[in-house]
Amino acid sequence: MTPGARLQAAIDILDTILTGKPAEQALTNWGRGNRFAGSKDRAAIRDHVFDCLRCKRSFAHLGGRADGRGLVLGLLRDAGTDPAALFTGQGYAPAPLTEADAPNPAPMPRGVALDCPDWLLPAITHSLGPQTDDVLRAMRHRAPVFLRVNLARATRADAVALLAQDNIATRPCALAETALEVTENARRLRQSRAFTEGVVELQDAASQAVIAALPDLAGARVLDYCAGGGGKALAMAARGADVTAHDADATRMQDIPERAARAGAAITLQTQPNGLFDLVLTDVPCSGSGTWRRAPQAKWALTPERLTQLAGIQRSILRQAWDHVRPGGRLLYATCSLLDAENSQIVAGFTADTANATLGAIQRLTPLDGGDGFFSAIILKES
Repeated sequence: MTPGARLQAAIDILDTILTGKPAEQALTNWGRGNRFAGSKDRAAIRDHVFDCLRCKRSFAHLGGRADGRGLVLGLLRDAGTDPAALFTGQGYAPAPLTEADAPNPAPMPRGVALDCPDWLLPAITHSLGPQTDDVLRAMRHRAPVFLRVNLARATRADAVALLAQDNIATRPCALAETALEVTENARRLRQSRAFTEGVVELQDAASQAVIAALPDLAGARVLDYCAGGGGKALAMAARGADVTAHDADATRMQDIPERAARAGAAITLQTQPNGLFDLVLTDVPCSGSGTWRRAPQAKWALTPERLTQLAGIQRSILRQAWDHVRPGGRLLYATCSLLDAENSQIVAGFTADTANATLGAIQRLTPLDGGDGFFSAIILKES
């Protein structure tokens, strides 16, 4: 496909997404309907689509319109590229420019320039303070790809060398001793020997940092109460914990047995958790605001009503999980959110209302630290 044809494909996919279709579904459906597109074409189109979704407000401003065409025009103008060179109408390229394609001449308001919904800007500013603009600017760009080295299988240096055999370049990340940032050939990972042999797993560095900050887990009975795909459960198992995984939707855990087998880990799955544990991890459902570089559509879908609903879910999960913490044990509350309404306010309210709960160490990470935005807090249960 020509560069112009790739842009037109991105326009068509974006128009589908703007009707409410999930981005991944729209991309998959386009790929199935256009099997002539090679892997490099599909990768380039995907990058265009996600770049536009991250920067939807500012690109619409630069493109002079909020449809797929306008967003792609904004993408090019933001990069300093003259759209007229690619919008030629030739070889499946977008139609030539018209007066309707002129950029918005007005200055960009702050929320537009930072690609943040106006209603959310005060809450994010309150939560992040002087870092707000820098964090939001970082969120306009693609997230790095990180790997977690399975220390039960290899050292970080060994993993680097093994990945290099498949021409995958990496460098250590300071957020966790297990973390590697992929700098070349990330799309080869799933076919690499290091991945298939369980030496590395895809996991953001901030998620790894949350587990790395925990005290010694060797022999500890741990319940991952909102396990999902099991990334943190696997990370804790690699540190010697006896891990039980649970999720309210058991189908989310369907990949854990295969991932655990690949990693050489033993993880027990429970649809109804029972018993008491030394540590209970609650990585609760949240706005995902710390991961909007990876899932930008969620940024525009979030509403004040949904944020309030999520806070209620978070409080409910804390109460349920607390019953599984043994006296003298700990609960780790975690979100991939940047918002105080889902973080400090939740744990402060819980510890204030729970007689035997004491707030311990708190960790806050933003994309300025290198990985996703993440919050974690230890809550101690008195004996």
